[in-house]
Amino acid sequence: MKIFNKIKPLQEYLAKQQRPIGLVPTMGALHQGHLSLIEQSKKENSISVVSIFVNPLQFNDKNDFDKYPRIIDNDLKLLEEYKCDVVLAPSVDEMYPEPPQEHYDFGYLDQTLEGAYRPGHFEGVAIVVNRLFHIVKPDRAYFGKKDFQQYVIIKELVKQQNLPIEIVAVPIVRESSGLAMSSRNLRLNEQELKVAPEIYKALIKAKSLAYKKSINEIKQIVINHLTQFPNYKIEYVEIVNEENLKPLNDWNEGKAIILIATWLGDVRLIDNMELS
Repeated sequence: MKIFNKIKPLQEYLAKQQRPIGLVPTMGALHQGHLSLIEQSKKENSISVVSIFVNPLQFNDKNDFDKYPRIIDNDLKLLEEYKCDVVLAPSVDEMYPEPPQEHYDFGYLDQTLEGAYRPGHFEGVAIVVNRLFHIVKPDRAYFGKKDFQQYVIIKELVKQQNLPIEIVAVPIVRESSGLAMSSRNLRLNEQELKVAPEIYKALIKAKSLAYKKSINEIKQIVINHLTQFPNYKIEYVEIVNEENLKPLNDWNEGKAIILIATWLGDVRLIDNMELS
């Protein structure tokens, strides 16, 4: 496994490698969800590059940035065991030698859901991902469906920038309890870990009732399910069109997906489930 902290040597190395190249962008604190992305990339490409970079631009809350788990030695050990080909783990100065000037306009896509609660978040994501695309020049890039809105926005970024990159969405990986794997789960205490799987149970309930009850009824059922447990502070429960993220009023308005964001204690969790 080759590890690079600098961009230029990585580019020189990749120029000599056989294509196709797969890219898996991460912020570290790797778990089985990330490994499923790497696995998919290894299947489909000659060489897979995993980036580990906690991107300050995508945190609108400094406290969240400071608390984000950083366990790079652990991550590298895991990647070594997983026979990862190449790791890029740059410093902030290496990624952003100058303050970034780029601006992106994703219209409605980044103003709703996460965008409404985390202003500037997706612009920060787009800046770092676009830079990684230009550094690595991958043929394919892999994103988890847990961050569904991010996946939709990255597809839009590639379209806007006219990049010859295939964006591959990989299904959510869950704990045996149903809890969606997330680096932030490391911050849940014992009590919170006990009730965290209720998010999944609420989603399953929604899926079983989809197309039988109205959209508003289902949203209310999910909210009622979660609010019976202390420590849950729901930010949103939305049922939207998978393509454009517009809220659905009726089941015949397009492919439906339900998305949830909630605080559990002082940890913010997101999850989703396709209903169509």
